[in-house]
Amino acid sequence: MVLGTGGTIAGTAAHASEQVAYTAAQLGVAQLTAALPGLDAVLAGRQLVVEQVAQLDSKDMDHATWQLLARRCAHWLAQLDVAALVITHGTDTIEETAWFLQSVLQPSKPVVMVCAMRPASSNEADGPQNLRDALVVSAQPLAAGLCVVCAGVIHSARHVQKVHPYRLDAFSSGDAGPLGRVQADQVQWLSAPQAAPVSTGMLAEQITRTAVNQWPVVEVVLSHAGASRRVVDALVQAGVAGLVVAASGNGTVHHEVQAALLDAQQHGVQVRRSTRCQEGQMVGNSSPWPDMDGLSPLKARISLMLALLAESGA
Repeated sequence: MVLGTGGTIAGTAAHASEQVAYTAAQLGVAQLTAALPGLDAVLAGRQLVVEQVAQLDSKDMDHATWQLLARRCAHWLAQLDVAALVITHGTDTIEETAWFLQSVLQPSKPVVMVCAMRPASSNEADGPQNLRDALVVSAQPLAAGLCVVCAGVIHSARHVQKVHPYRLDAFSSGDAGPLGRVQADQVQWLSAPQAAPVSTGMLAEQITRTAVNQWPVVEVVLSHAGASRRVVDALVQAGVAGLVVAASGNGTVHHEVQAALLDAQQHGVQVRRSTRCQEGQMVGNSSPWPDMDGLSPLKARISLMLALLAESGA
């Protein structure tokens, strides 16, 4: 199954030479797969089925689209004759969608997310090769769980981050390193992916049946030089359920932000800590708030939101 959600991989521009000024999410997933050269060889006897789940620029990804995508993934993963899913997605928020789906679905079958840094209309389009690589990865006997494929590199949902705004190889897995690489339709695993534990399905069912306006509101606040408590106070007043602080260095937080977060806790707000550093993981625990076990602030927000939803029983 190839599920389409839009993104640059489905984008077009007025001229083939244009790499930046384009409109995302213009081509359907059926068009993307039909235009892929050598598709039969890549499929190697497998049947290809496509479905357009959404059509948007991933900068505009929202919880309602996440819910719909989780529903469709859960549906197809439950089909015995479906061996793998491939999801086309924009680069801007692919790391967040990947972690959301991994956390909710805990898939044992391969779910491969794929993107592009150049629009489909470009004379230097990278989408076709990325999509071909994703299909190759989805057929691998060792493939399991959710990963992201871009520029011939396979990243885990947990570690992948977009680290460059323009280059084709825009993603990194930090200190953990990539899961593997794809070259000439051959996969070289550097770290064999581990299948997630078999999910009870309870979280997936909860996510798919709970209206998105009932999902707990969790926001990220940034600790930085000259920070004040204004942002935290405003979010508490607005009724936020959780806050993740993107701390500096090894989890340090500006004293004004720290005071505001302590007050937020007194109002029942759940507070967690991450680091704004792109690589490494915090060590030691001198903070009044639990850290998020190496998750980036964006992924920590998702995990806290899901934890609060599970606790609520909504």
